[in-house]
Amino acid sequence: MPPSNMTIDGARLLGDLYRLREFGTFKTGVHRPTFSEVDMQSRHWLMERMREAGLEPEIDGIGNVIGRGRGDGPRLLLGSHLETQNEAGWLDGALGVMYGLEVARALGGGIDVVAWADEEGHYGSFLGSRSGIGLLTEADIDAASNRYHGKSLRAALKEAGLANRPRFTVDGNSYRGYLEAHIEQGDALEAAGLKIGVVTSIVGIWQYRVNFAGVQNHAGTTRMAIRKDAGVALVKFATEVERLFPTLCGPRSVWTVGRITLDPGAASIVPGGAEMLLQFRDADMAVLKRLEATLEDITARANKSGPCAVTLTNLSRSIPSVMDASFQAALDRAAERHAPGLHQRMPSGAGHDAQWLARVMPAAMLFVPSIGGISHHWSENTADEDIVLGAQVLAEAAADILAR
Repeated sequence: MPPSNMTIDGARLLGDLYRLREFGTFKTGVHRPTFSEVDMQSRHWLMERMREAGLEPEIDGIGNVIGRGRGDGPRLLLGSHLETQNEAGWLDGALGVMYGLEVARALGGGIDVVAWADEEGHYGSFLGSRSGIGLLTEADIDAASNRYHGKSLRAALKEAGLANRPRFTVDGNSYRGYLEAHIEQGDALEAAGLKIGVVTSIVGIWQYRVNFAGVQNHAGTTRMAIRKDAGVALVKFATEVERLFPTLCGPRSVWTVGRITLDPGAASIVPGGAEMLLQFRDADMAVLKRLEATLEDITARANKSGPCAVTLTNLSRSIPSVMDASFQAALDRAAERHAPGLHQRMPSGAGHDAQWLARVMPAAMLFVPSIGGISHHWSENTADEDIVLGAQVLAEAAADILAR
């Protein structure tokens, strides 16, 4: 075990987090979209803080920032991301990056720190960490655009001063592994009166678009018996999902109809088209496949019974990731020393960069409580003492892993 007198500087950590919060302040949260001017300012500020901590910083062609520690010997990679959801929280992602920097200071060696780009998906899914393990192609970059305003990723990179920069990749053989800290983004820890969550696995997220093709017609003169109402077909489909998924899901499965649109969407017109976006999540691949098969069956039955044609399109499937057992044990030991009896193992219901790093090296995650379970909203928060405690636990676990 690492020496018990190894401590992080809580005041310095909080000062860094509060300063980072000023880049894009929105109410009590932050608006710092990927590759925006304020996002790039935060990345260059981070590089200065890395230099002051004795790291050698670099920003690459996709916006990833890495600070490499000097010297030889075993190394750990710590980090998360800096950009935020629109008008959202100040800790989602930022916490893990600043934890990494503070752990590097506390241990004095053996730590590289990374801030991945666009984990929040403004231009794509996990662009930075996918690039960092060599899974983002130039064709992927060419095809990507901002989901809110449509700007191409190439244009955004040029405006951010990143065009023509090389992209780095991390060599899994050069690191003992990857550690990421994050707010829980739920209320399980707070509800149980606990302080630390040790992540066992990260869910797979499977997303679908469901389109319904009916016949647009006058709402006052079209008899109910002959209507082909795409909106009604959509509602019936969603009702079947809600009826069947609870009978087939796992204990922590979740699913959401996140968007519904009707075409043309007018009060006096029977909608001729409708669309819904459906997402479900679980850490068990068998459960994910079972839910997908059910979705395909609902689609087939809807097409057979009519009157509207239904098209199911998969938009993405991410693979669940199991966190490294020995790293989980190191986090458990550190948590028991600093928060005895106040920690638990738990899966992550949200996606994180760690799920991509786990493909090339051992990876693990630590959670600290979210007040009220709130995340992706400007009121997101975590108590200062919980922030400091989490950093201390992460630092001790990192020292434990490096000492092996």
